[in-house]
Amino acid sequence: MQLYPPLEPDRSGLLDTGDGHQVYWETSGNPQGTPVLLLHGGPGSGSTPGQRRLWNPEQYRIVQMDQRQCGRSLPSAADPAVPLTANTTAHLLADIEQLREALGISRWVLWGGSWGVTLALAYAQQSPERVRALVLISVTTTRRSDVHWLYHEAGRFFPRQWQEFAEFASQSDTGVMGAEARADLVAAYHHLLNVQEDPHVRAQAAQAWCDWEDAVLSLEPGWKPSPRYQEPAFRMQFARIVTHYFHHGAWLAEGQLLEQAWRLAGIPGVLIHGRLDIGSPADVPWQLSRAWPEAELHLVTEAGHAGNRRSTELMLAAAQRFAAAP
Repeated sequence: MQLYPPLEPDRSGLLDTGDGHQVYWETSGNPQGTPVLLLHGGPGSGSTPGQRRLWNPEQYRIVQMDQRQCGRSLPSAADPAVPLTANTTAHLLADIEQLREALGISRWVLWGGSWGVTLALAYAQQSPERVRALVLISVTTTRRSDVHWLYHEAGRFFPRQWQEFAEFASQSDTGVMGAEARADLVAAYHHLLNVQEDPHVRAQAAQAWCDWEDAVLSLEPGWKPSPRYQEPAFRMQFARIVTHYFHHGAWLAEGQLLEQAWRLAGIPGVLIHGRLDIGSPADVPWQLSRAWPEAELHLVTEAGHAGNRRSTELMLAAAQRFAAAP
């Protein structure tokens, strides 16, 4: 199976949320087709054109949005002076509902990747009557234990890179105590990026954070450094938002999305996950599939967090399966 050809949006706009934020959205494909909402990762990565190539444009009405303060949404977290106080999981869920109503959609398929999986699950558990089906890749539920694994325990696979990541956070001139920083690196980087005011330190912290994000993927087949991490504005936007969310446990109770998976009863789903995903171990989608009987789990032996050709084939097959989801 091949990706569908590149596709340009037919409509786009800024959704005024009523609290000082404007969320960018765009649609493509068949206006009369099955609606599908694509939820990007990060949090804070922004949507990309390539994501819509998984969906048959003759069968689907494809909806994309840049979550608050990233991509083309305003105000941008790339400006360190812009506060993130009105950017939480609850705000994103409300934005999704407001966009659905603005576009006149009653129910839609949800696709999520990485953090987008957490957001899709939270939305589907909150509003199951609005969801036709779920297609989820690189499954995360953003438990505090999973966040700790990614920024502490996964360092056992990358000792040199993790040492550099931890040492920057605990330097005396960053304003964070050494032992305190090493005990909770997410909290330390959240402080460096969102509390302390030295622009030079903030820029260095964003670079160090993105260097670690890249390192965690570096053992995957075909890995190349992310070109987006070479852009200072993207680094700042991404690092500020992701540390903001992870420092606060995504405003979810620990294990909430697994414990409340019963709310997904009756919603079909496909879970696609790489066995070589070091940052997001495969026990998470396995646990989710056990708690959600309607979910079909695919563990792809040769894939990591970024997926591979087999992952793409499974996503295309799932999209075709749900093209006329009732």
